[in-house]
Amino acid sequence: MTSASTPVRPAVHQVLATLGYGDAIGNEVLGIQAALRAAGYESEIFVETAEPRLEPLTHDYRDLVEASHPDNILIHHFSIGSRASRIAYALPDRMVLVYHNITPPEYFVGVHKDLVRQCFSGRRELRAYVNRCELALGDSEFNRQELEQFGFTRTGVLPVVPSFTHLDEPPDHTLVGEFDDERPNFLFVGRIIPNKRIDDVIRFFHAYRVKHQPRARLLLVGSYGGFDSYLTSLHHLIATLGVPDVHILGHVSNAALSACYDVADLFLSASEHEGFCVPLVEAFYKRVPVMAYAATAVPATLDGAGVLYDRKDPRHVASIMDTVLTDSALESEIVRGQDAALQRMLGLDFSRVLLTAIDEVQRSPRCQPVAVRWDFWQRFAVWERLEELRLYRPSAYKALPFAPGERGENP
Repeated sequence: MTSASTPVRPAVHQVLATLGYGDAIGNEVLGIQAALRAAGYESEIFVETAEPRLEPLTHDYRDLVEASHPDNILIHHFSIGSRASRIAYALPDRMVLVYHNITPPEYFVGVHKDLVRQCFSGRRELRAYVNRCELALGDSEFNRQELEQFGFTRTGVLPVVPSFTHLDEPPDHTLVGEFDDERPNFLFVGRIIPNKRIDDVIRFFHAYRVKHQPRARLLLVGSYGGFDSYLTSLHHLIATLGVPDVHILGHVSNAALSACYDVADLFLSASEHEGFCVPLVEAFYKRVPVMAYAATAVPATLDGAGVLYDRKDPRHVASIMDTVLTDSALESEIVRGQDAALQRMLGLDFSRVLLTAIDEVQRSPRCQPVAVRWDFWQRFAVWERLEELRLYRPSAYKALPFAPGERGENP
């Protein structure tokens, strides 16, 4: 039994907008919870939405209000502005902010107007947490530096330790049979979105086919949902260049993803904005040599391994691609370097870094209370009722009067 003089250990909960299955943030959230529980902390996950397979592991973010306590520590995963973020801001719990980066909105101008707004709002909203959290952690050194640029003074790095279990599944033999031959295969894995600069990957591939090997293939793996106009522009570029054998595979199963890495001769990235970029280390794990544009977090993620290039002249990049694929000794040296970098990453003591950060917060003076509107919770309750109407009684929600000028059409 705990005596009256024994302090009660605070709970350490996590809050985020969405918990995804198999993505970098989702894996980190689950890893944090496992480490906290192993250390004896009560720890739950509060979300707005979760992938169906993970829903049983989560609680609705609104339930965080009841779980809140001034002595608790709230790990707030900030990747874009959300309702969960605003609830976290208003609660009295001590806060550790984990920043997963927000892509600059200019990459989505003319492509996805809602994401332009969300990214702009998210970057603006992040500044409000400068005086709200006791500690701000980036999941890479690049993200930590961005936190400093936003004005955070107490920062650190909570390392990403990727899970590779999804790549241990038996590969899709149909895909292997289609692409595993003597022809060189180039691979990119990641969402088909503008900051990844898939258009540059296609230009580099075209230059390589023209100058070096006309029978090469390019495999592009990743979801393009919501980016139909960017996908259309890529198809237009392929047609304009007249370059065949570009296979846009979209979102694939784990078995198909494993097969894509297995048949790949080179992983090629031209991305201009990354907070970490997990597919780079997935390629390390599958022992595929990596070439990547030296921008944002990419050089730190590669950790001295792989091949970095800093000029986007297609002929220059194509020449490097050819050198890697035709010099077997060089290719072996690149893979050995990637093996060593992967071992350094896997050797990081994630639990120790996390628990040290929690101890640091517990020992440090509390932040000054932040100002929250006097009617915040009243407004929140009203919004909850409106949201319930919108979701479950849409006809009643649409019957509500609009504010003047809110609708584009005349009544």
